[in-house]
Amino acid sequence: MTAARSSSYRGGRGPVLSRAVRRVGRALHLPFTGTARGIRKATHAHGAGESGLGKLIELHAVNGAGDVMITIALASTVFFSVPTDEARGRVALYLAITMAPFTLLAPVIGPLLDRLPHGRRYAMAAAMLARALLALLLSEAVITGSLELYPAALGVLVASKAYGVVRSAVVPRLLPRAFSLVKANSRVTLGGLLATGIAAPIGAGLQALGPRWPLYGAFVIFMAGMFLSLSLPPKVDSAKGEHKALLAADEEHLHLHARAEAASDTYKKRRLGLRTVGPAVTHALAANAALRCLSGFLIFFLAFLLREEPLGGQSAAVSLGIVGVAAGTGNALGTAVGAGLRSRAPEIIIVTVVGIVLGVAITAAVFFGAVGVACLGAVAGFAQAMSKLSLDALIQRDVPEEVRTSAFARSETILQVAWVVGGGIGMALPLNGALGFSVAAAIVATGWLSTTRSLLSAARHGSNRRPRVA
Repeated sequence: MTAARSSSYRGGRGPVLSRAVRRVGRALHLPFTGTARGIRKATHAHGAGESGLGKLIELHAVNGAGDVMITIALASTVFFSVPTDEARGRVALYLAITMAPFTLLAPVIGPLLDRLPHGRRYAMAAAMLARALLALLLSEAVITGSLELYPAALGVLVASKAYGVVRSAVVPRLLPRAFSLVKANSRVTLGGLLATGIAAPIGAGLQALGPRWPLYGAFVIFMAGMFLSLSLPPKVDSAKGEHKALLAADEEHLHLHARAEAASDTYKKRRLGLRTVGPAVTHALAANAALRCLSGFLIFFLAFLLREEPLGGQSAAVSLGIVGVAAGTGNALGTAVGAGLRSRAPEIIIVTVVGIVLGVAITAAVFFGAVGVACLGAVAGFAQAMSKLSLDALIQRDVPEEVRTSAFARSETILQVAWVVGGGIGMALPLNGALGFSVAAAIVATGWLSTTRSLLSAARHGSNRRPRVA
């Protein structure tokens, strides 16, 4: 009897204990699965799941998380771990070895994409795999301080920008019916920004364990990105009806193209080959390049200035964090506002936001201080997001669908080169706040004054051509 009772007790106790364990497991698992379901629901809403845009949003979020892990590891190794004078020399060497070759390689990315129109998924997967393997190589270099650090960092940079160019070219292929191109790009950008904001403190925590750990995290993230790239819809690789795009603002190219289209001579059409996208797009691109140049300038100039003159008596790391948060918040706000702004004159938006940045830069140069630095970072981030979305809208409005993909690829390459140029200028200047912000104002003024008249003219003459730009 006793044995039977004991057996019965154990038999009843087993299911109860099993159910309790399952409940605890579900309770612990729920925050993660619930969050994942919420993210998937948001990224796949309004037809984005059916078109494949939702997967691209998730892929770009993975890309942003991996990039920030590598940035944290490299910044700590090259910048924060040594005194200011030595850090400036090391960063200058880093720029010379990585940015200079990248400036030469970046213009090649667009033409290479034109030659590989059927392999975009594999191109993005290759960029992810390359960064994953280079992250492992960097995990050794950050410990030993060997020269492998610089070519590996160059490889990461080139692969990252190559991914960005391909991603810009892919978006038009994944548009849901209810989406405009600018709305789709804003969703993709917001996904990347949110992932960056989440991954940054995680990367900082891994960095506290050791300089290798953020790079191990980047390896895992980029490997996941490789498989996610391959899961994109096959239509991403379709190149049906696509041609190359030539970014030219002069009227001669427009008239030449018109004559070629009207000509019956097939050979003459074949000789022209490259299509033109018109002056509105290229002037908008020039204004965007000025803002991207300003971004590169502020990153490198303030990185050293705030080590010598922190904001409000704070530490250098806190000061850089304040500026970074201000710029990131402005960028996210600009992306959100741009997604909901249905203006029929994106040229006006570009002229307005760049003009506002110019005013803030001049004010910050005259009254240099902590408030001015934070305000310029926030306003520059907001304007860059708004201006880029407006450029996307102009490409959507003015560029024929058969050349739109190439136009996105080439415009993105130009913007990346502008960022490199701005970073070089920031490195070359002495650490004087008023002088630096005066140069920042001059950069913005060059882009604004050279494009305002043309953009306003394009807005007057082009606003009625196509109504759907946002």
